[in-house]
Amino acid sequence: MSDRVSRIRTALEAAFAPVALEIEDQSAQHRGHAGAKDGKGHFRVAIVAAAFRGKSPVQRHRLVYDALAALLATDIHALSIDARADDAA
Repeated sequence: MSDRVSRIRTALEAAFAPVALEIEDQSAQHRGHAGAKDGKGHFRVAIVAAAFRGKSPVQRHRLVYDALAALLATDIHALSIDARADDAA
């Protein structure tokens, strides 16, 4: 597991205590992409947590972005999010 994936996992686990969490580093698929030249990566996150109950998809994404704010500034260029409530898994 890459260091960036580990930091993403740590931040999301601390924020949401998810019942399921998958993180995929898709950076290699985006080599040469103009936005990736800054050294930041592309990631896909699938997360299931009670914190998302009663939240719209937009609210769920905002919560994830808030939890990863520091990494978005330093390590993440693009983020694909599938965030679900634990009762909708």
